[in-house]
Amino acid sequence: MSDWVNRMTNSTGGRRLCRAENYVQLRRFGVVFFLLFAMAFAALPQHASAQSYRFTSVQIEGNQRIGGDAILTYAGIARGKTVSAAELNDAYQRIVGSGLFEKVEITPRGNTLVIAVREYPTINRISVEGNRRLKDDALTALIESKPRRVFSPSVAEADAAIIAAAYNQEGRLSAKVTPRIIRRSDNRVDVIFEVFEGGVIEIERLSFVGNEQFSDGRLRRVLSTKQAGLLRSLIRADTYIPDRIEFDKQVLRDFYLSRGYVDMRITGVNAELTEERDAYFLVVNVQEGQQFKFGNITTTSEINDADAEEFQAALKIKSGVVYSPSLVENSIARMERLALKKGLNFVRIEPRITRNERDLTLDVEFVLSRGQRVFVERIDIEGNTTTQDRVIRRQFRIVEGDPFNPREIRQSAERIRALGFFEKADVQAREGSSPDQVIVDVDVIEKPTGSLSFGGSYSTNGGFGLLMNLKEDNFLGRGQKLSLSMSGASDNAIYGLRFTEPAFLGRDVQFDFDISYRETESNYANYDTNIASFSPGFTFPLSDNGRLGLYYAARWGEMKAADGATTGGIVDSEIAQAGLWSSSVGYKYTFDSRRTGLNPNAGWLFEFGQELAGLGGDSEFVKTTAKAVAQTKVMHEEVTLRASLEAGMLNYSGTTTGRSIDRFQIGSGIMRGFEPDGIGPREYDSGTGVNDSLGGDMFAVARLEAEFPLGLPEEYGVTGGLFYDIGSVWGLSNSGAATGSVLYEDFSARHVIGMTIFWTTPIGPLRFNFSKALRKEDFDQEQTFNVSIATTF
Repeated sequence: MSDWVNRMTNSTGGRRLCRAENYVQLRRFGVVFFLLFAMAFAALPQHASAQSYRFTSVQIEGNQRIGGDAILTYAGIARGKTVSAAELNDAYQRIVGSGLFEKVEITPRGNTLVIAVREYPTINRISVEGNRRLKDDALTALIESKPRRVFSPSVAEADAAIIAAAYNQEGRLSAKVTPRIIRRSDNRVDVIFEVFEGGVIEIERLSFVGNEQFSDGRLRRVLSTKQAGLLRSLIRADTYIPDRIEFDKQVLRDFYLSRGYVDMRITGVNAELTEERDAYFLVVNVQEGQQFKFGNITTTSEINDADAEEFQAALKIKSGVVYSPSLVENSIARMERLALKKGLNFVRIEPRITRNERDLTLDVEFVLSRGQRVFVERIDIEGNTTTQDRVIRRQFRIVEGDPFNPREIRQSAERIRALGFFEKADVQAREGSSPDQVIVDVDVIEKPTGSLSFGGSYSTNGGFGLLMNLKEDNFLGRGQKLSLSMSGASDNAIYGLRFTEPAFLGRDVQFDFDISYRETESNYANYDTNIASFSPGFTFPLSDNGRLGLYYAARWGEMKAADGATTGGIVDSEIAQAGLWSSSVGYKYTFDSRRTGLNPNAGWLFEFGQELAGLGGDSEFVKTTAKAVAQTKVMHEEVTLRASLEAGMLNYSGTTTGRSIDRFQIGSGIMRGFEPDGIGPREYDSGTGVNDSLGGDMFAVARLEAEFPLGLPEEYGVTGGLFYDIGSVWGLSNSGAATGSVLYEDFSARHVIGMTIFWTTPIGPLRFNFSKALRKEDFDQEQTFNVSIATTF
């Protein structure tokens, strides 16, 4: 037992001894290795930090277009100067950062520094491939890369992103653009942008949440963004464009604010892709709040020379009217004009609004105070390559040296944009040469203003026809309008030339010049006509809503017997007169309440004019016409009610009796339910078959109409309407020449009821009238269906 223990003890001690010896040897080796590593490590940084260069010459290789001095300037290394390795690296980075070189190498060779470069190639040409929706010229105008410039990969990538963004604005969010190059000789490249246009991401459904006062359909009509419908292949407004949605959010806010909903907020706009990922569901969340009206309207003055009562009398808004910010703006502008008229400069008008939660009214106090004395130093205009400066300057009501008015500057900017000559028009004010001087900068980007269009037309009266229209809205850059039109159908041809100068002699006076010629082969009368007219005139404002037009008119017309037609004595006598001239002067007064926009849901129009002929020519008469139209929207603006009354009277003097082409004729344009020349005095003889419409010396028509939705999706653009027309044509000054009986010389009212289908199409708003005459005369010619262009007053 003891021997076994002794053996075990001896063996254990031996192992311990061996382990200790190995440990000592390993430790010695580690110490030696550490000392060697530390010496090497210590030697390295001392060597690097001490490395420096001194070059007596610089050799540049590989440059072809870029001069050696320019490269040395980028490097920033002077001959004979001591530089470190870090400074060499900085020089390398500067040369690379210039963006001119595809490859750069810097190599020290003794006392010589060798800079080897490979220049970026020049662009030989630029092309766009794969694009169908957007033209090459439109895309290349957006990018920075141009022929004969140095090619830069970073610039090409940025240009590709710009082209893709242009497609995004067209609703093609999946568009991809890849820049590629084709190398040519002499270090040139062709740059090609390969375009994958992708499909249009449409808005499948546009809906609203939280709207109680206005339906989804009414709000959708406010926005420029539309949802896809029957004509989705023709309408681009149904594409998903984020920027347009942001614009529509502001439009929606303005819509509610103009109707008194001052607390309206848009809490969010949610856009979700469909399962097929080819369309969006767009949901707009709104909080309407309560509708407010104007409460007490008062004016106070802090200026001794300004009478508060006089300025109060200039206001048009009254208590109880639905609140609208535009009415407040119009009132301030009216007060400012009154202050200028009284010779008061630098008058500041501040509206102070007090909110009354109990009765939901807003009290407005207009405070007149003396503003800061700031003058307009000058008006700078840039970007107008075609439009003359004076066209833009006359949109300002102020000139250099006048007191500065920020409100007037904003209104001037709106007038410049309303011209329609510019894609963009920015008007900004900045400090001038001194703190009391302001410089107004106008920066515009012009757009094409001329058009040449060809098309076709169809009407139930005239049949099919061809149209050609040459139009220029900014003729010679002078802001003038010039149009030449020609149209022809199976029974008529019309040629017209119109010229308009909106600011005659630099004043707020519009000059118009019209020439027209018309040939007709009537399907409804037994004679053909040739009519030419010439009419210059002036129109100028009398008030905020009133306009007065003065004009001269020269008119020539002749009637010709139609082939194979049988006519009565009156028409025969009129044909026998051959061509006759009339020379007249006239005026027309128009009052349109919509100019001031006191009520966005209602408005009315009144027109009254007279024409006096006898200044030479073959006719002497006084022609009087009048028209009144009123319109309003009810049932949360879903239904539009419209009423109009129109009348006219001809008074002949001397031996003039008038002809059928000079008298009033009621066709489908004035009174629905009857063919052109379908009612009024006519000569009738059953024995000879004569049935001639003669027109009348007087007419009167009353029209009542309602327009309402039909429950169809709004994107179809289809609404319905009902109408009721009452009218008559009567009076005849030439009845003595009749060989047969003259019917309906006296007043006899016709009554027509009907329904209308309104359809907004890409070619224009159409209306389809289905009518039934409730009361008519025996020989009236009824028309139960008619297609025409829809118009509004």
